Amino acid sequence: MMLRTLCRTGGALLQQTQRAAPRLWVTPAQQRWASSLPVNTVVLFVPQQEAWVVERMGRFHRILEPGLNFLIPLLDRIRYVQSLKEIVINVPEQSAVSLDNVTLQIDGVLYLRILDPLKASYGVEDPEYAVTQLAQTTMRSELGKLTLDKVFRERESLNSNIVQSINQASDEWGIRCLRYEIKDIHVPPRVKESMQMQVEAERKKRATVLESEGTREADINVAEGHKQAQILASEGQKAEQINKASGEAQAILAKAEAKAKAIRMLSDALTEQNGDAAASLSVAEQYVSAFSKLAKESNTILLPSSTGDISGMVTQAMTIYGALAKPSLKVAAEEKSNNFGSQSSQ
Repeated sequence: MMLRTLCRTGGALLQQTQRAAPRLWVTPAQQRWASSLPVNTVVLFVPQQEAWVVERMGRFHRILEPGLNFLIPLLDRIRYVQSLKEIVINVPEQSAVSLDNVTLQIDGVLYLRILDPLKASYGVEDPEYAVTQLAQTTMRSELGKLTLDKVFRERESLNSNIVQSINQASDEWGIRCLRYEIKDIHVPPRVKESMQMQVEAERKKRATVLESEGTREADINVAEGHKQAQILASEGQKAEQINKASGEAQAILAKAEAKAKAIRMLSDALTEQNGDAAASLSVAEQYVSAFSKLAKESNTILLPSSTGDISGMVTQAMTIYGALAKPSLKVAAEEKSNNFGSQSSQ
């Protein structure tokens, strides 16, 4: 009966005496308000993802878990309400000097979460102010280690270094920094103009280099084409000369074979009956033919004394032929006798 009365009294007091109180984490931009600090009504219901820190007679007693909880009136007091959700804090814009003495205006966003409500409540007086100041000082320190160009190129490593530095200091506060993101980086107008000029110069440089590389490639391609054309032309000339030489050699061989065949046929004809008469007739015909061609190719002519004596010329030619033919006939007769002797001995 007494417990029922206390519950009713607590519910009435909770409805009448609840007063709005700001959360521990408050940012001017978002105006995040925590659920009101509840009054001890004996029976309390803690929302999910919240931790209520309870003091008994001014000293820390325990942390209420989400769900149904019971407290002793007058002795127990809810001192802090901590949110266990991920919290976003805007880090105000600040000035920092880079390694190459350029003044920058930079701001960021900090994402963190309370891991230990006890340390977050009693470890630091104003956690939001402490974490914000720590983020700003760490940002200035990290920016002082980098030049202006590296600040823009290494934003990821810069964010990671800031998170590590904040976690090393905030571990005693029961707070874990999840990530830090740089929002904006503002440079002085003159520096911005010089950076723009540098970018334009770099683009012109790249365009010039690409154009020169294209010209070089074109020249190389043209030279390579001329080289291949000359190689092909020389190979064609070589093949032509080889074919020409081969044709000339074949023609010479054909003429030699024809001449040899003619000589064999002539020799066979001379050995037959009336061969001498045929040779005399041939010599006479060649003499007449040669005599008819005199003075056609040159004005200087050497003539024998007996030009009109054709029979004498023929007789003289046949005498020379007979003198040359006797040794060959003698050799042929000897070979024939040797062949006959060898056959008879067998």
